[in-house]
Amino acid sequence: MLEKYRATICGDRIEWEGESPKTLTNAASIKVDVTVVSAKRELKKPDGKKMAEALAKIAAKGGVVSIKDPDKWLHEIRKDRPLPGR
Repeated sequence: MLEKYRATICGDRIEWEGESPKTLTNAASIKVDVTVVSAKRELKKPDGKKMAEALAKIAAKGGVVSIKDPDKWLHEIRKDRPLPGR
């Protein structure tokens, strides 16, 4: 099971917030995976033109060949149910 600890990286040092790994001593080293949770990321704007071109290419090739019956597929994906009174 993976252990999780909260810490802040300051330059090339890690400052633990609260409890640190029990196996860590001043002379020990451990392998870690770091996930940045608070950095602001630049999000790319959706490019509608590129998306439309990609969809047009799929349509020109006859659509998604793994979907034999699009109506049945959509019904299954959406988990449609009869509406009351209809």
